[in-house]
Amino acid sequence: MLQTAVHRYEQKEVPVAEEEPSEGVLLSGEANVATRIRVEREARGWSTNALSDRLNEAGFEMNPSAVWRIENGKRRINLDDAIGFAEVFGIDLRNLVGPPQLAAKARAMELIDEVVDAFRATQRANMAFTEARDALDTYLAEHPDIREEADLMVQSAIAEEASKTMLKMHGPPPGDRDSRPTDEA
Repeated sequence: MLQTAVHRYEQKEVPVAEEEPSEGVLLSGEANVATRIRVEREARGWSTNALSDRLNEAGFEMNPSAVWRIENGKRRINLDDAIGFAEVFGIDLRNLVGPPQLAAKARAMELIDEVVDAFRATQRANMAFTEARDALDTYLAEHPDIREEADLMVQSAIAEEASKTMLKMHGPPPGDRDSRPTDEA
């Protein structure tokens, strides 16, 4: 029975898409690095010789020909090379492999990193909150006589923190007496 199913599968023709796959970061890391190296070098007005000199001074042996070959996809870049380039350029190693369309926009890559880092921090905070709330709920299940008062305290503290955050993010609400402009100027 298994052979029949396999046989049928082999006979079935599946059309292949003619579209080229999009080049994501994971699929074109070395091409991204080559582009970024060239962009960073040119942005500084360095020749391949000058970049080679800086790499050598930083302890990463590389001749100008190797720099040119990496930039033009004629030589693969290894991890030690990538670390050297990132160090000489003063950029984060993970930014070196960013998408080519963002390679010239180092600030965009930094901001993307900040967004991702903030998201990770939010995830960790959400996990910590869930664990703390679960621990409190477990404790309160064992001490039902204080549940109402404890829940009220938690709700009040959370509401106060939420208000502080909203005030920081958005300023005082419209019509708030403290936010009205005064005529005394």
